Amino acid sequence: MMEWVTVHVLEKYNFWIAMLIIIIGLTATIVKENLVKKLIGLSIFQTAFFLWVVSLGDVGRNILTTWGLKTQTPPILWTEAAEKGYIYANPLPHVLMLTGIVVSAATTAVALAIVVRIYQKYGTIEEDEIIQKEMEFEREGVT
Repeated sequence: MMEWVTVHVLEKYNFWIAMLIIIIGLTATIVKENLVKKLIGLSIFQTAFFLWVVSLGDVGRNILTTWGLKTQTPPILWTEAAEKGYIYANPLPHVLMLTGIVVSAATTAVALAIVVRIYQKYGTIEEDEIIQKEMEFEREGVT
């Protein structure tokens, strides 16, 4: 039993932490009524996803093979590292996540700009109040 816990839980602690943070961010994005809090939840979700993907770049321990997944040959092959069993990181996930971070920052900036415009139009950033005011506008014929 202890061996199973060691192999499936303790060796993959970064995956479990990333999944926990993903759940927290997704919950905040769905449950919160305040639009800024929703954006903070979205940012937490995105950051946790980046952590998870970068964690997949670990080549030396073959964490994915313990889950039954096939791993490919690393893009940089260093024969001494392979012979001595060094643990090193695959650079590809890191490079992809740099792009993801830039897209995430741009998405957050645009979303915050939209929240500012919503506040200017409705005078609030609470979702239920915005829906109520939008229904009032529809009844009055205001666009």
